[in-house]
Amino acid sequence: MITGKQRSFLKKIAHNEKPITQLGKAGITDSFIEQLEPVLEAREIVKISILDSSMLSAAEACRDVAEKTNAEFVQAIGSKFTIYRRAREKDNRKIRLPK
Repeated sequence: MITGKQRSFLKKIAHNEKPITQLGKAGITDSFIEQLEPVLEAREIVKISILDSSMLSAAEACRDVAEKTNAEFVQAIGSKFTIYRRAREKDNRKIRLPK
């Protein structure tokens, strides 16, 4: 669980990031989650865009994706949301959260 201070820190990082992937009308599939796993391990923070054809809201999709990937919700704005998960491998850790 991340604190409010850590969430703010992650929001600053995510602000300049472009969405890595898109969530379409198929929704959150096992394939989507499988593709997201190595990206989360490599980058730790991921921004995802939701297409108009998807029937999910950003907040709804974010909660579901975060739960399935054991990630933390960072923010959901409009049709984009951001999640964070600390890399399991120490060599892949790029983000150092404030205490």
